[in-house]
Amino acid sequence: MSRRKLRVLALMHQEFVPPDSIEGLSDEEIHPFKMEYDVVQALDALGHEVRVLGVADELAPIRDAIQEFRPHIAFNLLRYFHDIGIYDAHVVSYLELLKTPYTGANPRGLLLANDKALSKKLLHYHRIKVPGFQVYRRGQKIKEPTRAKFPVIVKTVAEHASLGIAQASVVHDFEAMRERIEFVHERIGNDVIIEEYIGGREVTIGVLGNDRLVTFPVWELYFDKLPSGSYPIATARAKTDWDYQERIGLRTGPAKGLDDKQAAAVSRLARRIYKALELSGFARIDLRMDDEERLYVLEANPNPDLCFGEDFAESAEAAGLRYEELIQRIVTLGLGYRPAWKQQG
Repeated sequence: MSRRKLRVLALMHQEFVPPDSIEGLSDEEIHPFKMEYDVVQALDALGHEVRVLGVADELAPIRDAIQEFRPHIAFNLLRYFHDIGIYDAHVVSYLELLKTPYTGANPRGLLLANDKALSKKLLHYHRIKVPGFQVYRRGQKIKEPTRAKFPVIVKTVAEHASLGIAQASVVHDFEAMRERIEFVHERIGNDVIIEEYIGGREVTIGVLGNDRLVTFPVWELYFDKLPSGSYPIATARAKTDWDYQERIGLRTGPAKGLDDKQAAAVSRLARRIYKALELSGFARIDLRMDDEERLYVLEANPNPDLCFGEDFAESAEAAGLRYEELIQRIVTLGLGYRPAWKQQG
C-alpha cells in the first residue's frame, strides 16, 4: 500500500466541517460530523497533507481550492448538492472537467445507482432479481399498480438516508398506498417508487474496487426489540434517532447462520450489481433474503457512510482491513480510476 505523502482536498458539506478536536463533546454532538472527522483524522495519520473545504451551493470555491492547493486527489464526502441527492454526481463531473482525481463513485455510477427506478430497470435487464416496482410521478393520476403486488413499500425515487420511509410506508391496499404516495409528493416533493415488500432478512455487503473487486463479509441489520406488528425496515427515524434505535434494538453485525455457499452467492451477486451499475471506488449493496433464501436487491449505495465503527468500516475490518488502511485503499483506487480525460492520447 502506497504511503507517498499526498495533497488531499477533503470535500464536505459546510455544515459538517468538524472541529480540530472533539475533546469534551458528547456522542450526540459529534454524530453529525463524525464521518468527516474520522476520515480527516485517518488521512492525517497516514501522513497526507489535508485541506478541508466546506461546500455550500457554489462550485467556484472548489475550483479556487484546486487551483491554489493543487491536490493530488479530492476526497469526496458530499452526499448532495443544492439539497438534492442526485446532484452529487454533477459535482463529481465538475471534478472530472477540472481533471482532478477523486475518491468514490464516478458520475455515471452515481446517477444510475441513486435513481431507484432506473437502477432497478438496469438490474432487471441483467436478470438480477428485484422486487416488483412501479413509479408514480408528481402530478400523475394515481392508479392501481400493475407491476407490483401488495403489500408494497412507498419510497422516494432518488433520496438518501431513508428519507420519507416510516412504518406507515408499508401498505396493504390501494387506498392506503394512494394516501402515502400523496403524502410523499406533498411533504417531500419527490416522485415515488413503490416496491413489493419482501419479508425476511436484510443483509448488506461492502464492495471495494474499480475493475478488480473485493467484497467484505456479509453484514445484517438486526431489530432485537422490535414491537409486535412493526416491520423490520430501516426507517428515517431508525437511522437518525438514537433513543428510538435503543428502543427497537437496532444494530448491525456479521450475518449469522450463513454457510459458505450462501455467503459466496451474496458476494457474486454484489459484484454483478456493482458492474451492472458501472460503479467505482466503493459501495454497499443492500439486499433482502426471503424465507426461501432468494436474494432480492433493494438498492446499491455508492459512497456509503465511512464512519469508524459503522457497518462498512466494520465489515472491512472483519476482512482484515483496518480503518486507516481502508481510507488509504479508497485514495489509491481514486488515483487509479481512469475517467475519459485520463484516456486521451
